Amino acid sequence: MKLSGQYTLPGPPAKVWALLTDPDHLAKLLPGCERLDPDGPDRFKTAVKFGIAAISGKYTGTLEFFEKKPPGSMRMRLSGKGLSGFVDGTGHVELAEKGGQTELRYTGEAQVGGMIAAVGQRMIEGAARKIVDHFFAAAAEELKKE
Repeated sequence: MKLSGQYTLPGPPAKVWALLTDPDHLAKLLPGCERLDPDGPDRFKTAVKFGIAAISGKYTGTLEFFEKKPPGSMRMRLSGKGLSGFVDGTGHVELAEKGGQTELRYTGEAQVGGMIAAVGQRMIEGAARKIVDHFFAAAAEELKKE
């Protein structure tokens, strides 16, 4: 499964970068995040609970940032397992200043297995888009507060 998109977020890239790389903020922004604990430099243990269609359930795994070029770009790697299957993926985020705001572009690719994979690509992509949209809407709201 591949995902890509772009969002305009309030504030300059440095402010958006700080939000997206802060574990306390990430835990609040990620839908269903129950735990995001440091596990080394730029690496976190996660526990997330989703209630969206076929991916409903609790997942534990890791999130790692790498190839960081503040405040312009970074890559990330995630993995998670739950009763309904697993997900492994990588993503790339680019930030650019645009009129006092930040244009964020992302691309990502994920492999899924188990019962999750049995429900079909289209349903999984829809659920993933819903999670991404929720995350960036919450990020925009948080940036407006600061």
